[in-house]
Formats: sequence, C-alpha cells, structure tokens
Amino acid sequence: MTLSDNETKIDLLNYEAIAKTIVELLRQRPDQPMTVGVHGDWGAGKSSVLEMIEAGLEKEEKVLCLKFNGWRFQGFEDAKIALIEGIVTGLLEKRPLLNKTMDAVKDVLQRIDWLKVAKKAGGLALTVHTGIPMPDQIESVVHSAEALLSDPTKVKEGLHSAVSGLKGLIKPDTHSKSAPKEIEEFRKAFEKLLKAAAVEQLVVLIDDLDRCLPDTAIETLEAVRLFVFTSRTAFVVAADEAMIEYAVRKHFPDLPDTTGPQTYSRKYLEKLIQVPFRIPALGDIETRLYVTLLLVGTRLGEDDSAFTGLTAAARERLKRPWTSAPFDAAAAKSALGEHYVSVQNELLLSEQIGPTLASGTNGNPRQIKRFLNAMILRQRTAQARGFGEEVKLPVLAKLMLAERFLPGFFDQIGAAAASSTDGKCPDLVHLEALSPEVKADSTAETVMTGEAAKAIQPTSRLREWLSSPAIRSWAQVQPLVGELDLRPYLFVAKDRKDYFGSATVLGHLANVAEKLLGPKIAVQGLESSLRKLVIAEAAQVFDAVRGRIVGSDSFDTEPAGAAGLAVLVKAQPSLQSSLVDFLENLPSQRVGPWVCGGWEGVIKDADANQRFDRLLEKWVKDGSALLKGAARAVLKTRQKVN
Repeated sequence: MTLSDNETKIDLLNYEAIAKTIVELLRQRPDQPMTVGVHGDWGAGKSSVLEMIEAGLEKEEKVLCLKFNGWRFQGFEDAKIALIEGIVTGLLEKRPLLNKTMDAVKDVLQRIDWLKVAKKAGGLALTVHTGIPMPDQIESVVHSAEALLSDPTKVKEGLHSAVSGLKGLIKPDTHSKSAPKEIEEFRKAFEKLLKAAAVEQLVVLIDDLDRCLPDTAIETLEAVRLFVFTSRTAFVVAADEAMIEYAVRKHFPDLPDTTGPQTYSRKYLEKLIQVPFRIPALGDIETRLYVTLLLVGTRLGEDDSAFTGLTAAARERLKRPWTSAPFDAAAAKSALGEHYVSVQNELLLSEQIGPTLASGTNGNPRQIKRFLNAMILRQRTAQARGFGEEVKLPVLAKLMLAERFLPGFFDQIGAAAASSTDGKCPDLVHLEALSPEVKADSTAETVMTGEAAKAIQPTSRLREWLSSPAIRSWAQVQPLVGELDLRPYLFVAKDRKDYFGSATVLGHLANVAEKLLGPKIAVQGLESSLRKLVIAEAAQVFDAVRGRIVGSDSFDTEPAGAAGLAVLVKAQPSLQSSLVDFLENLPSQRVGPWVCGGWEGVIKDADANQRFDRLLEKWVKDGSALLKGAARAVLKTRQKVN
C-alpha cells in the first residue's frame, strides 16, 4: 500500500482547527462578502484544508459550497468566464428551485454574455472597471489599428466585421451601458439569483491556483474581484503567496516593482484577500507523529478502528506540540491495543527516521509522503526481484535519507561500497564510531587525534565527512550501517544512478578512478600510487575517467577528471597516445582554452608531441575564438623551445 498524495478529509495533522476557524469566520456574517486565503508552500496541505472546510459546511442547509479547480480549466477557455459560469451551473444543479424562476437565471446569463463580449472585444470593458490594462489588450488593439491604417479602403469593412462579431452576444438593451454600470448590474442580478435559490451564503473554494500559468491565475482572481462586493458570497482561495505574486509580476510587466514600502504584487493580493491564513511547516514532534500515522496507516488501513484510536491520540498531542512528545511504547499500546504487536516495525521506523526527516523536508507533508512512498516501492521492488530479505526497511530508510538530503555524500558511499568485494565502506564504519565524539565545541581534527581514533588510519574523505555537522547527525541515526553489505540497497537505488556500471568492470580500480575525478590539488599526490598499476589496469582506469569526462558533455571549462588524466599519463607514459586520441576527439567549437595547456611533462614521446602540434594547428584554424588564441600562443611557445 502506498500513500495517496491527493487531498484528504482524514486529519492527520490537526488541520481541522484551521478549517473549523475558517468555517466559523464565514458563518459569523453570512450576508457580508468575504475572501479568505489559505496560504502555504507546495505540498503543505492546502487542498486538504479545503476538503475539511467543505465537510464542515455540509450540514449547513442554507449554505451552498462549490469547488473550482483553475488548473483543470487551464488551456480550455477563458478562466474568468469558466469560474463565473461554473458558479451559476453549480447553483442550477444543486438548487432545483431555480427552475421556477428562470427570469433570474436568464438575467445572470445575459450579464455573462456581456462579459464574453468584453473578452472578445479585447477586455476593454473590464479594463475600465479595474483600471489596469491587460497586456494582450493593448497588443490586440495596436495590431488591429495597424492593419486598418495600412489599407484605408478596408476601414469600413473591418469595423463592420468587428461589430457583426459582437452582435451575436450583445443583448438589445446593453449597447448604451458603461462597463462599471454593467458589472454592478451583474452583481445585483447574481444577488437576486441567490435569493431565488434560497441560499443564505454561497462559499466558493478555489484550489490549485498556484499550479496555473500566470494568465490563468490572474483571470481567476479577476473573476473573484467581480464578486468582492456581492453580498452572501464568500471565496476561499488556496494558493502559495509567492507563486501568485510571481503571476502578478508576469501578467503586469510594465507596472513598477514597488509602490511605497510594498511591492505591487503584494498589494494586489492583499486587496483581494481580506483574511489570510498561512499553514505553518511541521515541527519535529509534529513530523514524527505524522510519520507514525502514515506508516501505521499503511499497515492497518485508514478505516481500522485501532488506527482511528491512534489518530485521535495523536491529535490530542498535536494540540500542544511544544509540551508533547512522540508516541512511546506505553502510549502506542494504549491506543492500538492488540494491534500494537503487528505495527511494532512501523513504530520503530518512525522513531528512527522522524527527526532527520523533519529537518530534511522542512516539515512539508507532501515531501514526507513522497519519501515514504519511494522507500516502500523500493522494498517491494527488492521483494519482486527475489532479494527482499536482504533489504531491511530501517537500513533502507537511513540510506535514503542520505541519498535525498546529502546526495554527494551518498554518492561517495555508493562508489566505495559498489567497488569493494564485500559491499562495505570502511570509512563509513569509522564515521559512525567517531561521530558521537565530535561535540558542538570540538572539531574533526580534535577527534582524529583523540583516544577514539588510535586504531583508525584517517583518510581525507573521513576527515571531510567529520567536518560536516549534517553528515555527523546522519551517522548517529540508528541503525548503524557501516558493517553491512550495502550492495542490495544500492541496486534498488538504480532508478537514480547505476553504481555498478563502472564497478562491475573495474572492481577495486573503481575507487582509483573516483579519486582521479577529484580536485587538481588532491590528484597531484596520487602519482606514486598510480605507478604501481600494471599497464592493463592503468588503461582501464584511463577509459573510466575519459568516459566520465565525455559523458558530462561540458568542455568550455576544465572538466573534473582532466587533471587526473594528466597525473595518470605522467605516471604511465604508455598512455600518451590514448591521451592525444582523447584530445583529438573533443569538439573544437565547444572546447575551452584549458585544453591547450597543462600537458608539459605529460606528452613527451616524439610521436605524441608531433600529433599534439598538429592538433594545436588544427585548433588555430577551426577552433572557437578563445581556443584559437590559446592554441596559437601555446604553439609559438613550443616552437621556440624546440
């Protein structure tokens, strides 16, 4: 069972308190228009709050609650008209009484026709009302005027065609009315429609606005503005404030960035949203309780009575999270009863990964769900392939925490474990042993010279890891994994990266190739150890590093591994021909000046030198501008020396 990423009415985060507060606020003055904003980052739970608001209004007979998802209408039609027509259609479907008062319905539909005319005419009518010209309006008018003025004989014909196109929508009695007057009459007609439908309050829930393109988002908000002063009408808009502000800036690019102490985009949103609610990120305790509920829910099912009891107990703790703690064994047993034994693994896993997951996801519910889903899917993949017994969830979870939040560190572990004969990473064993010794006021160097490090030969990689607080924190998460064969876990992570491609061919040499991809200063000290390689081994390492450089497909600046090849060829002169082959195959129009230098003392054989000189001459002729200059300078220097 995987975790659904859809909105839910099952409250695992005590968001019902937010929904209940909004419902109470809406019902205090049902006759007054209101706009409420539910703000939060992507995946914070805005859609779930809307679901809970809808559930909270279900028992209110005099309240009609409608939902509108702007993202679903994107690209099909004008979002502004889609929202307005959606509201009227919802009224007709849910209030059959309106069939007896068709005059009120026709009146509103006539006003909607007028709005369509405004859109078809370039939006000028709405521009008069809002005072802000739409970008496409000006462009449309200018292009039309240019087309008519370029051929005066077509002016009369063009005007006649435009008017004819509008006659099909304009009602006979609307020709002489101004835009503000027509929009005001739309509001009055809509109020009459609500009264005829016996609706005390209309609540429209607008979701996924921050997923829309800027134009769609603004059109939807402009439609909301038409109802801002319409009595008995309330809107609840769920959106990320930053995305809406971005949409405003993109839609009105010619407006000033600021108007006083605030940006225009911020003022636009604040004038529209009267009451903002922002969903806070989950804290450590809240995240750990949430993870517990998600994992136990996958085992028992959300309809299980034991899970319902656990949810109720969690919500009590969520009321005062600053004084609460995650579930301990006693609390879990009390809530789950006889089901406690069947979910012990889930409770243990929650305790293990909760703290790091809280900091890594910044308390974002969607990111937490995605992490857990990926973890569950990988374990099931291992089971389907026949090595499920070798993949333990707590170990997988810890490694995935590193993969998700410390990717560079995880790659180092993966490369080392995949290339070793037993699938272990020795530095990881030492990291987990030494991490507790690095206190807040101590350094990695202090620990490496202390009692705990006497039996350890410190490597540069281990020193690097111990200098990182984030890596040390990860190392202390249980269980310890350094002594385990990590290859099954790396294999199920192949959806991200294949750690066995080079390791299978290179074996123990994969670690050598990985080091040659490091910084120039670091690879300089490898020359003596590289001399110990036999010719066949050196050729394998060369091919591996060359492949990584070519695979990056970025040659304008010196790529990682170029300095490593120089050191390798210097230590193994038999590879000089292979080095020149590599340089000859680089794309001369995309390679940077770096390729011309750095080979002194590396390319020494007469044949290799002659080939390199010819290559420099070729770059002078057909290389990029920067490469030509660099190649010419190096060629002159070499000719003087010779």
